[in-house]
Amino acid sequence: MVSAWANESRLVLAQVATTDKSNEITAIPELLGLLELDGCVVTIDAMGTQKAIAQQITEAGADYVLAVKGNQPALLEEVRENFEKVGVKADVQLTETVDGDHGRVERRTYQVCPVQDYLTPSLIDQWPGLKSMIMVDSWVEFIKGRRKGESRQERRFFITSLRSDQPAAVATAIRGHWGIENALHYVLDVAFGEDHNRTRQGHAAVNQSVLRHFALNQLRQEKTAKVGIKAKRKKAGWDDRYLIKVLLG
Repeated sequence: MVSAWANESRLVLAQVATTDKSNEITAIPELLGLLELDGCVVTIDAMGTQKAIAQQITEAGADYVLAVKGNQPALLEEVRENFEKVGVKADVQLTETVDGDHGRVERRTYQVCPVQDYLTPSLIDQWPGLKSMIMVDSWVEFIKGRRKGESRQERRFFITSLRSDQPAAVATAIRGHWGIENALHYVLDVAFGEDHNRTRQGHAAVNQSVLRHFALNQLRQEKTAKVGIKAKRKKAGWDDRYLIKVLLG
């Protein structure tokens, strides 16, 4: 299943199931075609960093932030070389975020640079709407729990159709991208036991996924019960009046 997650509203907007003969690269364009993207910023993992997908996003009136990894070796090499070897400090826009949660502190530094004059023109022309390249350095320090005193560092690269003078928007998009992991996949596992579901026959797995996403959307929109999603599910099972309130949104 490939899902479209709206990070600000914390809702699943659409989903597409991959077939036995396809993968995410073929499912993502189909999923994007279901959405009204005008004015949005679309973030996708490295699997979706494809020229045709970038074109589809820009033609829909949206911007993109795409992870750059080994599946695009020429692009990764040029972006990394410019940031790490040549240096682009004169043109870099810099912003930083600090977050603390679950016994750890994470600091991220975002460097955003225009691709003009740095990436080769032939490479820029291959990516519709490409304006900037991004390097993100993150440092995580564990201050509580069994990993107290440990730390780790990570460096990631991205390309975007956003201008380099919008570092705050870039940082928000990249930070928000992981919302689908923390606010969707994690919740589906903890509150719905999705990872333990062994349904495989026919269309049952897809249908159940649709129902779980619908249920999560409805539970999220119900604000009167000041408890978590798992407790809301239990309350809806015990109280028909609350169940109706959840279903009516």
